[in-house]
Amino acid sequence: MHAFATPGPEGTKATIEAVRECLGRRDIERVVVATTTGRTAVAFAEGLPDVQIIAVTHNVGFREGDAFELEPGHAEELERLGVSIVTCLHALSGVGRSISRTFGGITGPELIAHTLRMFGQGMKVCVECAAMAADAGALPTDRDAICVGGTGRGADTAAVLRPAHAGSLLDLRIREVLCLPKDGGS
Repeated sequence: MHAFATPGPEGTKATIEAVRECLGRRDIERVVVATTTGRTAVAFAEGLPDVQIIAVTHNVGFREGDAFELEPGHAEELERLGVSIVTCLHALSGVGRSISRTFGGITGPELIAHTLRMFGQGMKVCVECAAMAADAGALPTDRDAICVGGTGRGADTAAVLRPAHAGSLLDLRIREVLCLPKDGGS
């Protein structure tokens, strides 16, 4: 496992290399990449041209109004590179966040998210995006995949996991951590 000194986009190239090394020694067909603007997913698709990449983006309105954060130029490039794009409600916040903001307290999915952040923001993102991709039908739950997340922008965390749908999230299994920031990046 590679541990980055600091979290953030500076680890993206090394994360691509960690994923490439893992693909060389394991029978894994899919790599799920969290991406906001599309830049990180493009980097993975270009860096791993013979792998099926699934890009998971924020839902429309995640930050404000009806805004979609996936940049059109990156979306076109992802399409050209044959990347599947999944855009859906966050598995570990979604409606629960609305309830806790309105009434206070914390929901079960938010508690799971906070627990995963003990390993770093990127690990929470990996688990969440695996569930989102599975729920969208882009990621089978009967075989392992590599999921990539990050802290803010870029990629600094990657893990091999057996995905699960959000409705059975506690069946998800983290098999191997490939890389993450030393301080967790939270």
